[in-house]
Amino acid sequence: MQDTSDPFSITLTDLRPVQWLQAMKAHGDSYGFFEPLGRDHNAVFIEDGDTLLVTFETLPAIQALSETARPIGFDLAREKGWSCLSVISNRDTWFRDPGIFGFFDQMTDDDFFEDFDQVIFYGAGPCGYAACAFSVAAPGATVIALEPQATLDPRVTEWDDRFTDMRRLDFTDRYGYAPDMLEASKAAYVVYDPQEPLDAMHAALFERNGTKRFRARHLGGGMQAHFDLMGVLSPLVQSAAAGTLDDEVFAALYRRRRDHVAYCKKLFSKVEAQGRHCLAEAVCAYICEKWGAPRYRRKLKAMRQARTHDEAAEA
Repeated sequence: MQDTSDPFSITLTDLRPVQWLQAMKAHGDSYGFFEPLGRDHNAVFIEDGDTLLVTFETLPAIQALSETARPIGFDLAREKGWSCLSVISNRDTWFRDPGIFGFFDQMTDDDFFEDFDQVIFYGAGPCGYAACAFSVAAPGATVIALEPQATLDPRVTEWDDRFTDMRRLDFTDRYGYAPDMLEASKAAYVVYDPQEPLDAMHAALFERNGTKRFRARHLGGGMQAHFDLMGVLSPLVQSAAAGTLDDEVFAALYRRRRDHVAYCKKLFSKVEAQGRHCLAEAVCAYICEKWGAPRYRRKLKAMRQARTHDEAAEA
């Protein structure tokens, strides 16, 4: 279902992957183009404004996280009247495929990116790696990457044991080492959780001049979904595109975590595990007051009773 006056208005819920791709092909053919890029990847371009948003996404994540089952790039571009090029993989591939290389080579040869006043690359996790890596095809682009990997080449990141089955992929070929691929970018923004050691170690590799790193402490994995639920993702991308994203702006946006129940519960678990009893009690009380969670009311009651007992014993 779609609104023909809005190129990004399409609902693709309750479709099998094959049906989803068929519907997306028809949509891309109507408003731009749809191009298969080998067995595991596809690209869909929707033409609208003079700014181009290039997103890297996976079909399972799109179908799991979006109420409309459309690429998140569509929603981000729709708000600002941008054009959108979404490169979509059927699974986590880190987009290390000759078909992807050839596609961006062709886009460069055709001066595709030159048709736009501004180009923005965006992705999260493995897709954040791809956003950084392929941004080199559009010199002067702005890049936003959430918890990206720099590479999975074990000679560089052998300490990352999360994706050992993907080490057979070649990260030394073209578009390989993501931090180096940012050399031609206008600005690059990397967001990560410093409490996640492996993500923080990858973020440390993005050290070129012009790359700004922001710390989203205690948020953990799934940062894109958390930011979207917090209402942070769209203004974050828009601020980066406008060149106004700095520590102060990010801090203001990240304050919205206080109204995000998943963040508050995760923070409680961390401080409780660290034995920081006073802080754990304060966070638990905040959760109870804001969301009235019965489980946390029981926890709060137990913590207060334990504190009263300890204070009586010390008296």
